[in-house]
Amino acid sequence: MSFQDIITLIWYIFQIAIGYNLVLPFLLLMLYALVKSHGRKKLTSIVEADYAIIVTAYEQTTLIPSVVSSLLKLNYSNYLIYIVADKCDVSSLKFDDERVIVLRPEQTLSSNTRSHFYAINRFKRSHERLTIIDSDNLVDPNYLLELNKLFDQGFSAVQGVRDAKNLDTLYAALDGARDIYYHFFDGKVLFNVGSSATLAGSGMAFTTQLYKDCLGHQDITGAGFDKILQKEIVSRGFRIAFADNAIVYDEKTSKSDQLVNQRARWINTWFRYFSFGFGLFGKGVLKLNWNMVLFGLILLRPPLFIFLLIGLFCMFLNLILNPFIAFIWFLGFVIFILGFILALAINNTDARIYKSLWGIPKFIFYQVLSLLKVRNANKHSVATKHFHADKNTK
Repeated sequence: MSFQDIITLIWYIFQIAIGYNLVLPFLLLMLYALVKSHGRKKLTSIVEADYAIIVTAYEQTTLIPSVVSSLLKLNYSNYLIYIVADKCDVSSLKFDDERVIVLRPEQTLSSNTRSHFYAINRFKRSHERLTIIDSDNLVDPNYLLELNKLFDQGFSAVQGVRDAKNLDTLYAALDGARDIYYHFFDGKVLFNVGSSATLAGSGMAFTTQLYKDCLGHQDITGAGFDKILQKEIVSRGFRIAFADNAIVYDEKTSKSDQLVNQRARWINTWFRYFSFGFGLFGKGVLKLNWNMVLFGLILLRPPLFIFLLIGLFCMFLNLILNPFIAFIWFLGFVIFILGFILALAINNTDARIYKSLWGIPKFIFYQVLSLLKVRNANKHSVATKHFHADKNTK
């Protein structure tokens, strides 16, 4: 084989490695449509499992009263709320309800998992399950009841839906569109075709023992603890269930600088942890484990804007090198766009999100800028700063 043949082979392999990401969601959607009618039986919990609700805050406590208020309105009685206020002034965090425990670490933790285990080590009782909520979230009153439906089917890890709390700016609406796409394909579809939902950082729940087993021996700093956690869960042979009615309302990025800093951290975590996909895929092939194989492929996928830009580059370059392959790339983009539109349509998307789609190029531009901050992303901040004034969602 000549040197030119080797270069050509590498070029084709590279295109396949990027291009399959355009069509895989649609293929999984077709599989989902076939197996949907054979879905799991919905169960109703008779006994209320004991939950620890861990709310983590870093530097900011402005929205804590709102999240606590929503948690105290849950249609559930067997839970305690643990607020871990890391590097925060807690003088204003006064709650009359004995179910709310405010914890203020003596030393700055600067880590999600350190905050979680700070709470776990100070549990007032031995909670069977724990759920993680961000300090900017609000929860649906039936949140724990919906989680229980999946736990009662035998699952030990469940991801809920992070719905948009604010859609008042272009960036927030586009962020909401992105979440709908990922929740549908990486949550509902993946889970229903026999794999696992990806974890989203909050709105997720686990048996307390599983969480300890997965992360108790690790000291994780910076963003991306959810990437390590999902790898640990799936590699142990568990599936992460998706509860599409367990809803938390999440604060979306509303300013361009906020978007750049947040995405820089997210992109940084992909570069740090995408190699997990190779290990899971290989282990799944050896064990003939569909969950590991498919989840491994998902972990290898670059962030959405990266593989879209690389795909466009390949398509335009092939207009010169090989017009037929350029046409295949074009079909791939058509299939991807169709899948994206279907995800929005199936989820009864807010009209404000549809109106924001014209701003996708601008949204991508700021994410490209975030690449410049990737190397030192975790040094900028360990949490997203929020500027949106809290309002009632529903």
